Amino acid sequence: MRIGLYPGTFDPVTLGHLDIIRRATVLVDRLVIGVAINRGKGPLFDLEERVAMIEAECSQIARESGCEILVHPFENLLIDCARDVGASVILRGLRAVADFEYEFQMVGMNRRLDDTIETVFLMAEAEHQAIASKLVKEIAQLGGSVEKFVTPAVREGLRAKLGTRC
Repeated sequence: MRIGLYPGTFDPVTLGHLDIIRRATVLVDRLVIGVAINRGKGPLFDLEERVAMIEAECSQIARESGCEILVHPFENLLIDCARDVGASVILRGLRAVADFEYEFQMVGMNRRLDDTIETVFLMAEAEHQAIASKLVKEIAQLGGSVEKFVTPAVREGLRAKLGTRC
């Protein structure tokens, strides 16, 4: 069984994330969505909310693809999380050259920690390349529309959390 790990903070999960998840399901038999606890980033949504959002958004993708999708919170090293879930591949989404520079460095470090786990990059579709959770939160906080960046359910979650029309 090919097991892949797609890690991130997912605060909130965006259409860009869902695009990568959908496309990753053709590469693996089981896709583990690793939700980083990452207290240093000060997430808007708590861990339980982020996990619930991802589970809800991925249920349809799992049914359509036939790929098993699991959500797994983690707070340890990414490579240790990959080992914990039995992943042979880490899947990462890229939006721009700036992402590549950071990811390239991470791959090098992860390969030094465990050279049996590969990293595969998936380029975001052009329509999703500008989407970043941080920017979605800023737009929502200022009352701008986020409907082009997140699903209706996530948009409602942002509205409820922030008390804004977004």
